[in-house]
Amino acid sequence: MKVISYNLQKHRAASELAALVGEHDPDILCLQECDVPALPPEIGDLVLADATQGNRLGLALFYRASTFHLQAIRTLGLKKSLHDRIAKPAHERVLGARLRDIDDGQDFIVASFHAAPLTALNSLRRHQIRAALTELATLGDGLPQLMVGDYNYPVFKESLGQAVRDHGYALSLSDDHTYTRYRVFRGHYDFATSSGFEIERITTLPQGLSDHRPILVTVKPD
Repeated sequence: MKVISYNLQKHRAASELAALVGEHDPDILCLQECDVPALPPEIGDLVLADATQGNRLGLALFYRASTFHLQAIRTLGLKKSLHDRIAKPAHERVLGARLRDIDDGQDFIVASFHAAPLTALNSLRRHQIRAALTELATLGDGLPQLMVGDYNYPVFKESLGQAVRDHGYALSLSDDHTYTRYRVFRGHYDFATSSGFEIERITTLPQGLSDHRPILVTVKPD
């Protein structure tokens, strides 16, 4: 299964989505910082499962309807940073879906995630990540779970990785940096946490109009 995650930088890179899907043929597309009303109902072979409604910086999830059946959808609000309280960019920071593989009947959970911005403490982002993983699991006890997106966690990933492992999940980075806007903050921002999946590889795709680079996650069930 192939999953693309892309932070569109306030919808700036939305014009690239059709070409991105056409070239890499993902089964699932997870978006952050999108203008939800401007999203099409379909991108190539992918259909819109759902998108957040209360966010200035929206989340969206597309999936291949010929391969999966949508079983359930859930949006989550997480503990807020000071920036969230003042600027109110994103009340809902997780959009999760329970999908069923049509061929083998196996259900799994996939989610698009957008952590608090760099003005927040890493401890807050770790809290958000643990809370997101815990709440997503309620979509199906024991199901394989994959959460991709913009984790806004450029440094001290060792502590994050340990916190994720202590929670029963794996943290996986891509093969190259994903954020390029400011040299001092250049690094891996977009990655994946998972349980019940084997991450075969995560490829950082070429830079487009966004300050984030999309990532292509290739996974299979454990």
